[in-house]
Amino acid sequence: MSKEKSEAASDQSSVQAAAGTKRRKKLYEVAFYHDWCKACGICTAFCPQQIILSDKAGKPWISEMDRCTGCRFCEIHCPDFAIRVSPRSSMEQDGDD
Repeated sequence: MSKEKSEAASDQSSVQAAAGTKRRKKLYEVAFYHDWCKACGICTAFCPQQIILSDKAGKPWISEMDRCTGCRFCEIHCPDFAIRVSPRSSMEQDGDD
C-alpha cells in the first residue's frame, strides 16, 4: 500500500472514530462435511484464530463462529474438501447483535 493510501485510510478511520460511527465486522459461516472429513487436523492446527477444535473422534467444530475472519485457510488446505466458508447473509448478521 502506498504511503498516500495508507494515510488516507488512517484519516478516514479517524473521521469515523470522531463521528462516533463504527463499521460492522463482516461475519462468516463455517460448515464442515463430517462424512467427507478424515480428521487429519490440518484445519485445527493452522486456524489463525484458533477457533477450530476437534471432538473425541478428531472431527472439527467451531468454538466461536463470530471470531472467524473468513481467511479460508481451512477451506483451501482441507485435503477432503470437507469445509466451506461463506459470508453470512445480512439478515443473519443483523440478528447477531
